[in-house]
This record gives sequence, structure tokens and C-alpha cells, in this order.
Amino acid sequence: MELDCAWSTRDQEYLRYHDEEWGVPVWGDARLFEMLVLEGAQAGLSWITVLRRRLSYRQAFSGFDIGVVAQMDPAVLLASPGVIKNRQKILSTIQNARVALRIQDEWGSLAGYLWSFTQHEPLINHWREASEVPSQSRESQSMSHGLKAYGMSFVGPTICYAFMQAVGMVNDHLMGCPRYQALGGCRI
Repeated sequence: MELDCAWSTRDQEYLRYHDEEWGVPVWGDARLFEMLVLEGAQAGLSWITVLRRRLSYRQAFSGFDIGVVAQMDPAVLLASPGVIKNRQKILSTIQNARVALRIQDEWGSLAGYLWSFTQHEPLINHWREASEVPSQSRESQSMSHGLKAYGMSFVGPTICYAFMQAVGMVNDHLMGCPRYQALGGCRI
């Protein structure tokens, strides 16, 4: 049995993210929107690439204030230092913010809608080896379908699953990882 999550390399920033953030339940709309944007930005890249640019993203996207992002100029964002220069991803972020505002109006919060895919509870998985962890689930497929129906992009089922893992909707720490139990997993 692996004793920790194999994806968390020995890079100090990666380790801190694994040990302090990954899998911790997030309920705030701005933080959920941030993670949805960052997971979409990761498409085709490594997570560490995006993680190292997170501060630049927070600055460029006004702390991921959804209402502010919905009104942003893509040209300004494309010129922002530290932001991945992918026009489709930038346009998607602005459009996704507009959709998130609609979701907030209909559901009361973005969190209420996103967490509905797990019945507002973290799903606790029981993986012993990294090879057991899936790249998507029934819940992430449903979330992807729902977000796309609202008009979001860069929210495929694999991106949604990575998002769910990151914001604690799914506890995919391996059972031998100390964070597994700390985040609600049972003792082995």
C-alpha cells in the first residue's frame, strides 16, 4: 500500500498544496470559481504549472470576484503577466463567470449548485494505490453535463473530477496518506 498520494512530488509548493489544501471542503463561491478556472486553465498542462501561477491569476482576475470577472476585457487578461496566454481559456473564464452569476441567481449560490452533485457531502473513496483513482466519476460526468447545459466551457468530466478532488467534494487521498483520515476517511 502506498503511504502517501503519489502525485504529490517532492516540490515544496506541491507538497504544501497537498498537505494543506487538496481535498479540504470549500464552500465559498469565489474560491470554488477560482478552482474551476484553474482546473480549466490546466487542460493540456501540468497542475504545478498552474499552481505556480495562481497568485498571478488571483491578481489578474480580481481575487476571482465573479461579478468583476464577468465584465473583464479579454485583451487586458491576455496581457496580464503570469496568466497562460490561451485566448479560448480567457474567453471561457469570462463566459463561465457570467454563467456562474446566473447559477447564483437560480440556486442562491454557486456552492449550492456545485455541491448538489454530491448531495452536499464529501464523497469518501477508499483507494489503496494511485492506479485505482479514476479520472472521472458519475458525479463529475453529471456536473460536466449540467455546467455545459448552462453554457460553461472547459468543464469536461475529467476537469470536473479534478475540481471535485481539489475542493473536497471527493476525498481521493490514498488510505495510507495521513490526510485521508484527517479529511474524514476511516482508519486502516
